[in-house]
Amino acid sequence: MALTVLVTGATGFVGGRLVPALVDAGHRVRAMTRRPEQYDGPGEPVGGDVSDPGSLAGALDGVDVAVYLVHSLGDDDFERMDAEAARGFGLAAAAAGVGQIVYLGGLGSDDDELSPHLRSRREVERLLGEAGVPVTVLRAAIVVGKDGISWELTRQLVKNLPAMVVPKWAETLTQPIALDDVIRYLAGVIGNDAAKGRVFDIGGPDRLSYLEMLQQASEVMTGHRVPIVTVPVLTPKLSSRWIAFVTDVDTTTAANLIDSMGTEVVCHDDSIREVVPGEPVGYQEAVRRAIEDARTS
Repeated sequence: MALTVLVTGATGFVGGRLVPALVDAGHRVRAMTRRPEQYDGPGEPVGGDVSDPGSLAGALDGVDVAVYLVHSLGDDDFERMDAEAARGFGLAAAAAGVGQIVYLGGLGSDDDELSPHLRSRREVERLLGEAGVPVTVLRAAIVVGKDGISWELTRQLVKNLPAMVVPKWAETLTQPIALDDVIRYLAGVIGNDAAKGRVFDIGGPDRLSYLEMLQQASEVMTGHRVPIVTVPVLTPKLSSRWIAFVTDVDTTTAANLIDSMGTEVVCHDDSIREVVPGEPVGYQEAVRRAIEDARTS
């Protein structure tokens, strides 16, 4: 069934891949951006800014499903900004009669002491549905794909350093997922009654430490594993400065990501496979696809 779908963050890492996938699936897609006159991708460009609730009414008018892919990780005050944006978007969606909001959040057990980044993702989940619109949440860890911040950290570290010294938190487990699988799951829950009002964990088949991810990425990229030494003391502040020096990721974004890396982020539930069937690809295949996408773009 063809739906009218609004995609926020339509020019971003995930949105830029989701919009064409939804268009190909036959949906009427509105690509929301603050600068619609500059948008040259598929779908219908519409103006809107989640930080300005007054700009959302026109974008949401007549929309069946709204996909929320916005966050403020690069800002020191991202928790407040994301909370205000999510509350305003949920209210505007309810006023427009939207039938479903789909949100890409972050993995992490609710029993854990979550980092500010992951805690903010949980709060956004709640606030999006506060006005009554059913929310479908997909919780992911690292998404491996061209232009993804977490993948770019990995790629540039491997590319730029012949060897690495990493902190103890690099041994924390995570469950990376290929961008292709994220798009498949997002597209699969849109307009799906079995997904409305539910939270799903999504991840690839591999549970890896950050250290193992670096080594496997190095093996795919260079044919050998980069030498890595783990040290007991390397504070998040020093780590973020080191990452900003070695890569082109800014210090604030790096610091906010690193704060989350001490928390294990793995899937505890696989019910998404009942709603959206299919096997996700492994980490090394996800790395190969990300490299190939960069090569051909």
